[in-house]
Amino acid sequence: MRYQSALMRVLACVCLLLSWQVTAAELPKGLLTLDGRDAPPLVLKNMDGETWDLSGARGHWAFVHFWATWCGPCRKEMPTIQAIFPKFDPKQLEIVLINTAESEDTVFSFLASVAPDITPLMDEDGLVTERWQPRGLPATFFVDPEGKLRYLALGGRPWNTPEYLDFINSLIRQ
Repeated sequence: MRYQSALMRVLACVCLLLSWQVTAAELPKGLLTLDGRDAPPLVLKNMDGETWDLSGARGHWAFVHFWATWCGPCRKEMPTIQAIFPKFDPKQLEIVLINTAESEDTVFSFLASVAPDITPLMDEDGLVTERWQPRGLPATFFVDPEGKLRYLALGGRPWNTPEYLDFINSLIRQ
């Protein structure tokens, strides 16, 4: 009886843990499950000079996107991020764009035409990008409400399509 009770508790814990992550079969193309390690520190200023700190996103998901204007897939993907930006409450999913080592003039000129509602963070010296170690650009990390790295999207993704919107919605419903 005691063995059965302990087994039931273990099974309940396993079920809870499994419900936290989307299974690999449900992941959209180009997304990888990460090991859940702590997200590296991220404190940067945006183009308006305001500081943003990832630790302030605790309690909700963060979509942390590394990109550059010279990157072809980044340029193609940016309008899809602009399209989803108004769909999510920042208290549930904070969409954060990090430009890697470019001037404000270059970034402003590009975003004015494709993503005017999004104010990116500026990694002017590239040190934050180096700390996060994306495998290339663009790269999007999904940081869970506890500050853990859960998923990584490699390359440009059509974020405004049902497959990716369903994935993001499944995260914020957890």
